[in-house]
Amino acid sequence: MTEKELRSISGYLLFAIGLLMLFGGFGYVVQMESPVTGVLISITGFIVLIGLTVINPNEAVVTTFFGDYMGTMKQGGLRWVNPLFRRRKISLRARNLNGQKLKVNDKLGNPIEIAAVVVWRVGDSAKASFEVDDYVKYVEIQSEAAVRHLAGIYAYDTMEDEDLNIHEVTLRDGSGKINEMLEAELTERLSRAGIDVLEARISHLAYAPEIAGAMLQRQQASAVVAARRQIVNGAVGMVDMALAMLSEKGIVHLDEERKAAMVSNLLVVLCGERGATPILNAGTLYP
Repeated sequence: MTEKELRSISGYLLFAIGLLMLFGGFGYVVQMESPVTGVLISITGFIVLIGLTVINPNEAVVTTFFGDYMGTMKQGGLRWVNPLFRRRKISLRARNLNGQKLKVNDKLGNPIEIAAVVVWRVGDSAKASFEVDDYVKYVEIQSEAAVRHLAGIYAYDTMEDEDLNIHEVTLRDGSGKINEMLEAELTERLSRAGIDVLEARISHLAYAPEIAGAMLQRQQASAVVAARRQIVNGAVGMVDMALAMLSEKGIVHLDEERKAAMVSNLLVVLCGERGATPILNAGTLYP
């Protein structure tokens, strides 16, 4: 079932006519000139007034007639349709769904906490009214299912000792890609209910409390190892450049033993956590 537009007419003139008929019929009854005619006029005026509907901006009215879908009115203002039509108002405004924190396991089996914010609105009033029982509840449940599914197919973060590609998207550092995939999955899930997903974004992401401390230590250790690796790479490059320049300019000629001693001293100076303490050597490396 898809939405179709129902043409309605302006209700301002019919509102005035309905009031005149309603109170005019009462006048006939009071004057006792023609009680039956007065009652019929009043009833007709009342039926005319029943057909009036006020439609606010960004609002739709879904109409049915004895179970048959007749169409959706979206024209704003005071409108008039068949008084026998059953009418249901649906808001077309954008809405925010602030999802609850969910405790799930990521791709590596680590328990994490995750939550998402979804901005959505009704795009097809017919599907929202007739394809699902409660479209608001449907959005809540499907959003939670999408977040759980997304958290289960991606890791929270890359772990160097795990069999995981370092360039693979993760929940923590691949936020842009993760949000795009979450929005795409929600669009697919909610399209059957006539819901348009305007934006979907991860709003909360953290390790579960029972492993948060251990994971923090692991992240700190990984950061230290990465920093040390960068320092060593830089130090090796500087040592290689120093030896090359000394040999190229002929400042000093070093044999393999002296080169090894120089490399050792330079690496200690460049890679040490503390400043180097100079030692004056008045002797020689050879006895």
